[in-house]
Amino acid sequence: MENTFRTAFGRPEKASQLSCEGPDKWALLDRLTIAADRFELSHRTLTVLKALLTFLPRRDIPDGAAGIVFASNARLSERLHGMPESTLRRHLAQLVRLGLIARHDSPNRKRFARNRGGAIALAFGFDLSPLVIQAEMIELAAREAEAEHERLLALRDRILLLRHALIRQGGAEEIAEEVGRVLRRKPDETALASVEGALQEALQNNADGEASIDYETASPAPATEQMIASDSQNERHIQDSIKPYFDSEELHPMQPSQTHTADNEKTEVAENKAITLAEVMAACTEVRSFFPEALRNWTDLMRIGDQVAPMLGIDPPVLNEAKRDMGAESAAVTVLCLLERVGTIRSPGAYLRRLTQMARDGAFSLAPMLSALKNRRDCQLTI
Repeated sequence: MENTFRTAFGRPEKASQLSCEGPDKWALLDRLTIAADRFELSHRTLTVLKALLTFLPRRDIPDGAAGIVFASNARLSERLHGMPESTLRRHLAQLVRLGLIARHDSPNRKRFARNRGGAIALAFGFDLSPLVIQAEMIELAAREAEAEHERLLALRDRILLLRHALIRQGGAEEIAEEVGRVLRRKPDETALASVEGALQEALQNNADGEASIDYETASPAPATEQMIASDSQNERHIQDSIKPYFDSEELHPMQPSQTHTADNEKTEVAENKAITLAEVMAACTEVRSFFPEALRNWTDLMRIGDQVAPMLGIDPPVLNEAKRDMGAESAAVTVLCLLERVGTIRSPGAYLRRLTQMARDGAFSLAPMLSALKNRRDCQLTI
């Protein structure tokens, strides 16, 4: 016995037979979704179009009255999980305006159909046949959108490589931070090409600057004359001193403030090794808000440091560079210290790069950083 209980409601059995003579309606909808930006279509408008397509029982969109959806707004809203009718009307009007569907109104603007001989002879509602007419244009737009997407991905990859190279060179923190902000948005191809050009120019400038420094170093120094102290005769040399850690703390008495020597390097290594895990946890208490479990050893601390760094906006290349120049343990402690002052440090990533540069120059020590945090906390407790 033949089952007929799956016959579409409101349509004759002949119209419910599945066939696919034209383009597949769901494949057409997929291609239109890819090209949605080129047709000024939002995801909600596409959802309304999908609901209209569900009223056609066949895989293709038939010509004539069989391709007209005459469901009421209430029925459409029900199929759209309760979308307000005002919103539904707005999206339907957008589809009509773009020429993706056509509207055939009855004299009283009601939607209905007349059957004759088991087939739909006359229908008033939304005609979906314009989708078939524009199938080639939709396919072309989808291919262009896919090609543009591939170009954007390639551009972003090149920009990330250039940004990483710029970070490795150092000295261009502001440009690297700005590029990171741009990539977090959805820039178009023109904006990405502009960013790529700016990064290439910055890398070239850095390379030219390094070549100039090397040339000046290799050139013999000319004989210098005795300089007088009068500002009107010549300018005094201004040394850009290292900014103290966390802006408000003073340099630690044991911190080397002169030129970097092998003895100073040994002193710093010994000082950092002398810092205990208990001292770090006493100064860095903010980490317990995110990781309440106790840290049993330095391996746990380094693992937590790797998890905290992305929370602060520190990129993996910056953290890896800090581990290389500071040591993995010192880099993890530094990240926890930055977490303590996250409310006052505008860019933790740039700050860590600055401290990494200090470590590379031999002017970095964990002791003053931890001491400043501990002293600040002690002062707050006594107020």
